[in-house]
Amino acid sequence: MTGYGAATCQNGDLLFAVEVRTVNNRYLKIVSKCPESCAVLEGRIERVIRKRIKRGTVTITIRVKAAEDVSRYVPDEGVLSAYCRELTALAARLDVPAGLDLASLLSLPGAIRDGVSSFVAPEELWVELEPVVEESLAQLGAFRRREGESIDTDLRQQCEVVTGQITEITSRSPIVVSDYRDRLLARVADLLAASSATISEENLIREVSVFADRCDINEELSRMRAHLDQFKSILDGESSEGRKLEFLGQEMFREVNTIGSKANDVEIAHRVVEIKSAIDRIRENLQNVE
Repeated sequence: MTGYGAATCQNGDLLFAVEVRTVNNRYLKIVSKCPESCAVLEGRIERVIRKRIKRGTVTITIRVKAAEDVSRYVPDEGVLSAYCRELTALAARLDVPAGLDLASLLSLPGAIRDGVSSFVAPEELWVELEPVVEESLAQLGAFRRREGESIDTDLRQQCEVVTGQITEITSRSPIVVSDYRDRLLARVADLLAASSATISEENLIREVSVFADRCDINEELSRMRAHLDQFKSILDGESSEGRKLEFLGQEMFREVNTIGSKANDVEIAHRVVEIKSAIDRIRENLQNVE
């Protein structure tokens, strides 16, 4: 489900800002955009997210700003010293001039670190950051709940459309066989009117029975009603069951396809089109359900 949440907090010399965005995904994928000072906390951040969100692509952006008297970036003298030792030793082994200069050293990976990490330990940073992450996720949850209420309403409306059409098809289905029998009798009468040939009632009954078996959709209608009942039951439940609803949507679409191919009736075919349209709407909405 798409959503957005944000939170900020200032504590002493640090200002924390967290933004969380979600988009549709069948599975849970977490993308973290954190400053270097928060890199060691990504595992904890991910665990907090997983407690609240089960599906979707989650992008969390964290910004930590220090007070003006703290340098934004500072050289890591330990890393720079290690680079110098290794490069000097390598130059000696290869018998080439070392050619070291500060600008080149500062461009090497890890030579400059975020100024925040130089004066705040990860544990202290997490104590301040965790509530901000939690608040941003709470804001995201509120956003998603509002969207979820709208989706729930639409899902129920589409279920009613499907239920209404299934009721009409159930009423129409027995008439299809009766109409076929009447058409068959009229056609046979026309064909035999100009000849002395006859056809037995037994043969007519057999032909009508074959047609009735071929276009019998009672089982499909029964399964459709069962799927709809289960779908509505899940909507009425407390937990989020997006994958189960997706499965039921697929099953209903399969059943209605079978009904359309077996029914052999124009009116039922039109109602099948309406059901397919409603189920397509349901399946589209379910992409936003966790």
